[in-house]
Amino acid sequence: MKPHPHAPATPPRQRGAALLLAMLIVALVASLSAAAFWQQWRAWAVEAAEQQRSQTAWVLTGALDWGRLILRQDARASSTDHLAEPWAVPLQESQLSTFLAGNNDSASETNDVALQAFLSGEIHDLQGRLNLRNLVASGNTLSEPDWRAWQRLYRTLGLPESELSAVAQRLRLALEPAQDAASTAPLLPQGWAQVGWLGMSTHSARTLAPYATWLPERTPLNLNTASALALHATIPGLDLAQAQQLVTQRQRSHFASVADAASQVQGLGANAINPQQHSTSSRYFEILGQLRLDDSVTAESSTVVRNGTEVRVLWRQRAAVPGHAGHRSIAPPVIPASSLE
Repeated sequence: MKPHPHAPATPPRQRGAALLLAMLIVALVASLSAAAFWQQWRAWAVEAAEQQRSQTAWVLTGALDWGRLILRQDARASSTDHLAEPWAVPLQESQLSTFLAGNNDSASETNDVALQAFLSGEIHDLQGRLNLRNLVASGNTLSEPDWRAWQRLYRTLGLPESELSAVAQRLRLALEPAQDAASTAPLLPQGWAQVGWLGMSTHSARTLAPYATWLPERTPLNLNTASALALHATIPGLDLAQAQQLVTQRQRSHFASVADAASQVQGLGANAINPQQHSTSSRYFEILGQLRLDDSVTAESSTVVRNGTEVRVLWRQRAAVPGHAGHRSIAPPVIPASSLE
């Protein structure tokens, strides 16, 4: 029996189902392809980020070693520390290839990374700032000379002195020996970024940062590297104008000793400048390194202590720097040196 001449070869319902199935298959293939592409791109991005992180760590470790070498050489050359020495001269941003490429052959091998990387660095004398640890003397008692110095610093900067009293009290509590597990004493800071643990406000910490620091032991102020404001704070009877004159005098010729500095200022008490609070040499330094690689900028701050010609790293702090490549504000969280070496 022959089919009716007007009957369709395939029912319309079946044709619609076939078209829908084809569209679903195309969508599934497209989704799988997109997922595979995304996974491949993600693996490439992770690998590139890890490679860049390794390269950055390698270069910044080199910058730290550069700083330590300069400080060791300085210890061999002189027993005083001042701002005319090589360690105080900043390393301006330079292309990394200028350090690594000694000849044409080596230059061709380092072009991939070194031509895109720029390194800068500088060293700061941390003993050119008031040490918050100095507030508490031996026996867990308040150090009167340092207390008055910090009062003058707070007063000059317009900060609340009531906060200073609370910080000193919490510092004494943190240094109290033989605390039990249930003690509410605050933890001791391990760097200036953690002085908030002692009750100092963020505003005060930022305002004080150029003139103050936290070091693990009591330290004298280096008269050759301290700012005029730090000198005004630690030398009783010295006003800001006289402090600035002292800074100008040491620029012409640095102070060879504490007695040399004392002889430059007239009308002060006999113990206004003394070896207990002041010095002309330093042991604690901050080494700053900054690497600009492609579009990212990473900065590292390392606190080191120098004993003779040995320069030991206490803490290293590393973070991405916001803004343009010339930005130098380094305020990353404190990271133990052992975790970055």
